[in-house]
Amino acid sequence: MSNGLLAFFAFSPILLAAVLLIGLRWPAKRAMPLVYLLTAGIALYIWDMSFNRVLASTVQGLVITAGVLWIIFGAILLLNTLKHSGGITAIRAGFTTISPDRRIQAIIIAWLFGCFIEGASGFGTPAAIAAPLLVAIGFPALAAVILGMLVQSTPVSFGAVGTPIIIGINGGLDTATLGTQLTAQGSSWAAFLQLITSEVAILHALTGTIMPLIMVLMLTRFFGKEKSWKAGFEVLPFAIFGGLAFTLPYVATGLFLGPEFPSLLGGLIGLAIVTSAARVGFLVPKKSWDFADAKDWPSEWLGSIEMKLEDLTAKPMSTFRAWLPYVLVGALLVISRTIPEVGAFMKSIVLVFPDILGEAGIKADFMPLYLPGGILVAVVLATFFLHGMKVRELAAAVGESSKVLVGAGFVLLFTVPMVRILINSGVNTAELASMPITMARYVADSVGSVYPLLAPSIGALGAFIAGSNTVSNMMLSQFQFGVAQNLGISGALIVAAQAVGAAAGNMVAIHNVVAASATVGLLGREGTTLRKTVWPTLYYVLVSGLLTLIAIYVIGVTDPLVGV
Repeated sequence: MSNGLLAFFAFSPILLAAVLLIGLRWPAKRAMPLVYLLTAGIALYIWDMSFNRVLASTVQGLVITAGVLWIIFGAILLLNTLKHSGGITAIRAGFTTISPDRRIQAIIIAWLFGCFIEGASGFGTPAAIAAPLLVAIGFPALAAVILGMLVQSTPVSFGAVGTPIIIGINGGLDTATLGTQLTAQGSSWAAFLQLITSEVAILHALTGTIMPLIMVLMLTRFFGKEKSWKAGFEVLPFAIFGGLAFTLPYVATGLFLGPEFPSLLGGLIGLAIVTSAARVGFLVPKKSWDFADAKDWPSEWLGSIEMKLEDLTAKPMSTFRAWLPYVLVGALLVISRTIPEVGAFMKSIVLVFPDILGEAGIKADFMPLYLPGGILVAVVLATFFLHGMKVRELAAAVGESSKVLVGAGFVLLFTVPMVRILINSGVNTAELASMPITMARYVADSVGSVYPLLAPSIGALGAFIAGSNTVSNMMLSQFQFGVAQNLGISGALIVAAQAVGAAAGNMVAIHNVVAASATVGLLGREGTTLRKTVWPTLYYVLVSGLLTLIAIYVIGVTDPLVGV
């Protein structure tokens, strides 16, 4: 069989996912079981994998899925707990008195608060929280959804306390083989993952610092009385200040603390700096900017859900007490990741699955305490007492979070095992390279040295299809790494570009647009939102691709596995 035909078969599961999800608009819960079955069929009948190895890969995928769901559950549970305790109400109310200028409100609420919520919860929650808040303080529903979608960019790679890296890249790369190669080069998998994390943070910071300016420009151009770019540029100094207030601590934590922290701490620190600056008028334009009178707004701007400010202040609570659970999450994560004794204790409670079904190299583990899900659940229990909650309120939060988990879980039950079959397909009686490597070789031969420019776009396509940075990283990291190996360039940097592009793809992920639109009663008008958000997405993938190209061929960025 020719290399081109083999590459086509290897790519066909991803192609089927694209056709079903985008072309036929199937929900992922219908599409992904078929994609899994196709992957298993190709593994068995084209790649000649043994049935036992396909089954072992599936079990491995299910164990990894348990880890993903544990994090999702913890993140969503904390959010719902704060909703029922009155914490979110107090946090929202605190934003409404900072500045009357809508551009400043957009930067603080949509950008900085959105970045923080992404770091803490991920999975589309920033848009679902920021959009209703913006509507409640007087933004058109369509503007609120677009701003909520634009924040689904820079912070997403480290969303839900690092899930797209910790689970997405760890689960998407052949860590067993790479770990052995790295050890032979005097390095380790942990050091390599940290290198990827650092490069993701740097690429995002260089590309994403101007995202607050882009958000304001879209606000004034499409929703202002004069429909002008000029009103957006008037706030340029404050917008760049707001961008840097997030990206500088974001890069520092990415470089020195690891993937759990950049968005969480960057958002928290940025919020503290920028809200304080806005209160004293630092870099705030003297002339305030507002929308036209609401009675003059076009009907397409309006949602069907009316929100009032008084609804946000129904249960009083101090701002400090409201924020305390998130501060605790940050503190416990830092302690567990920087104090070896604490980390070792949390890692000691582990379920290990070595050589699943006797298949060498197919292994998995589950650390309930060390994974961010354990810390998030512990903080939920602390919040129950800190916020003086009733048992029924906590029970309601658990019930709502479980429903989200069931929806996400069903899709992941097929997606993650599919990815593991792809990765583990290199052991077969046909003596073929694994499916991602086969695809990578064909692409490397076809595209050549310009590939780094395209790497983020591939990641964005994966997120557009899957609606998730984590799933895009799982599906495509090994493919991206394989292309880099075949081109003799840094696999770590290309995987970092994959993660950055997959984050940007969330701005046009239909799943996220639907979720955000539903919170403000805009369902059915997702196309209007997508036509606006596609432009920032194109900016993001092109600039990050250009930076990747420069880093490799001009600066000469490398890693321990180049040439191995």
